[in-house]
Amino acid sequence: MPVRSFEDLQVYQLAERLSDIIWEVVLNWDSLARDTVGKQLIRAMDSVGANIAEGTGRGTYQDNRRFVRIARGSLYEVRHWLRRAHARGLLDTSHVKSTKPLLDELAPKLNAYLRSIGPIEQ
Repeated sequence: MPVRSFEDLQVYQLAERLSDIIWEVVLNWDSLARDTVGKQLIRAMDSVGANIAEGTGRGTYQDNRRFVRIARGSLYEVRHWLRRAHARGLLDTSHVKSTKPLLDELAPKLNAYLRSIGPIEQ
């Protein structure tokens, strides 16, 4: 499997961008919110990019696809924690408007990347 730099992947760059945005938002929360919802949200979002990176370094198409599926699961976890944060008044409308389009872009990019990874074993 040809190793391509994960840093060059648009899907990784988008995950990294979202991680940084979420980090900045959570830093402004009080300690209870940071220690509960915030830490979970940051870990889940960081996991998306980390799994994309790990998958590219695993050496097989099958492993890479497995890690992209894990990244996709982490993205769904991010959506859950963002919903909880919004419901609890931790995210204002501007944060929702800035993150939602990026989240909506990342999910199909992850799926497209998954489909692009090497030949599918029958």
